[in-house]
Amino acid sequence: MRQDENPLEAFRQALTGAARAIAREPELELGYSADQPGASGKAVKVPMPGRTLPAREVAEARGYADSAALKLRHHDSALHARRAPPDDVARAVFDAAEQARVEALGARGMEGIRANLSSMAEMRMRTDPITRARNRAEVPLGTALGLIVRQRLTGEEAPEAARAGLELVSGWIEEKAGADLDALPLVLDDQAAFAALATRVLQDLELVEKDVEAEKDPEGEAESEGEQPDEGEESDEENEDESGGGEGEADIRIEQGESESEESESDFREEEMAEGEEGLGDEGEEGMLPVRPNRPLSDLPPQFDYRVFTTKYDEVVEAGELCDEAELTRLRAYLDQQLTHLQGAVTKLANRLQRRLMAQQSRSWDFDQEEGLLDAARLARVIVNPAHSLSYKIERDTDFRDTVVTLLIDNSGSMRGRPISIAAISADIMARTLERCGVKVEILGFTTRAWKGGQAREQWLAAGRPASPGRLNDLRHIVYKQADEPWRRARRNLGLMMREGLLKENIDGEALLWAHNRLIGRPEERKILMVISDGAPVDDSTLSVNTGTYLERHLRQMIGWIEERSPVELIAIGIGHDVTRYYQRAVTIMDAEQLGGTMVEQLAALFDTY
Repeated sequence: MRQDENPLEAFRQALTGAARAIAREPELELGYSADQPGASGKAVKVPMPGRTLPAREVAEARGYADSAALKLRHHDSALHARRAPPDDVARAVFDAAEQARVEALGARGMEGIRANLSSMAEMRMRTDPITRARNRAEVPLGTALGLIVRQRLTGEEAPEAARAGLELVSGWIEEKAGADLDALPLVLDDQAAFAALATRVLQDLELVEKDVEAEKDPEGEAESEGEQPDEGEESDEENEDESGGGEGEADIRIEQGESESEESESDFREEEMAEGEEGLGDEGEEGMLPVRPNRPLSDLPPQFDYRVFTTKYDEVVEAGELCDEAELTRLRAYLDQQLTHLQGAVTKLANRLQRRLMAQQSRSWDFDQEEGLLDAARLARVIVNPAHSLSYKIERDTDFRDTVVTLLIDNSGSMRGRPISIAAISADIMARTLERCGVKVEILGFTTRAWKGGQAREQWLAAGRPASPGRLNDLRHIVYKQADEPWRRARRNLGLMMREGLLKENIDGEALLWAHNRLIGRPEERKILMVISDGAPVDDSTLSVNTGTYLERHLRQMIGWIEERSPVELIAIGIGHDVTRYYQRAVTIMDAEQLGGTMVEQLAALFDTY
């Protein structure tokens, strides 16, 4: 390596080549992420190691790259989606088993990949809720089953940090599903058959219900209502027949149908309440990254009743109250420095928005009035014929200016790094642009005061852990800029998003209601609420003692109420997260750097339809 060559870039290029070879995909692109690693299609982001390339950090980055490459090579997303159960806890277990399968295919064949994946697993477990579990109800079943399946397929023991938590549920899992877990290595190379056995494991653990009709019809595969088997499933059956499949394989096909026909949401027992991992996500302690589930939900039941254990420790706070002026100035300077190269591009987009808005604000006049402004264009006829009276004009009022926009920004831990920086600068430029156009802008943020519950959880523990307590964390809602506040006065406040330790967990439903109620109290005729988020609601403390979909149900309830009954126009932008599952008017972007342009286009589209 040349002395002037960047070691990080050289490492990235080498890692890209290795990942392409493993995935057998020459178009795979690999980059670094300062926040949450992950993969989207053929784009993979791994944790950024230090410039000196410490061995542990290099192994972790390699582990993430190997895992993503193996999934790209051995995983059929369409088949997985068809076989996956609708229930969230069952889906987390199903996903974890499939992730263990694709990683085992690489680990069993290459010792280097095995070592890299082991390093990644150890890093994952250091921040997983299983390491803090004190009883079976607090163990995330997705993590536990993933570790057990990994051991079955590769012989690898669970990382040391997770063993105590795993022991809380391993006996129950082995008793219920040990036989089917033992059969998983036999179908390691066949995703369809593996999915069928994984479904049988879910049934053993009573995470999904068995389909009685399927059991009565062992000759064929049970179909979901209104669905027909696709070509992929038919070819799977033909392959099984050609390989001499007998009664056991017919049973596997029956179980596949059982998974597909499952439509109702099953009741959650205590051991099913823990949050499951999905994909390459991580769960965070202070300064770490929380899991951001992105899984399908059944419709919100009408009887759902959202509760809050206590609001005593919640706070709505002005950004300037969370740190002193000197620190706020330093944070704003840091934000500007971080985004110098991006600010020019977003400013150009903002200028485009301003031109479109100002075009709609073009003046229109009523002429030949008896009073108003003198119409100079008609003075010539008075000179020609003095008998003509002077003509006046009156400018017509426009309703366009009577508008207020609220930007509600997710301040959760998974937004740390590039996403929150770009969200802050985009909001800053949008506020400045809309203010020049006569549109008032309010900028809000939402997070929690603590990881894993804070004082609300302590009060719940002191009260003897009453069942189903509802939301169990301390909310922190932040006002970065009030609608009536000039941009120049609020500019420094946006730097607060760069503060270490500010971004924690997120309870979106209550934040949405808070922002909505602030808008409703405004005098403007038109009210627009834009939500910017990178994931579904997550709060470990709440989800560990309520159902796994508790916060998502409440979010859907709030969105439905606003969209159907409120005069507020609601729009959402999801960063790497499919928000179209929740919002009627929404857009998903896969890279945070698309945020500025997307905000401009969405706002412009709203004003174009006005």
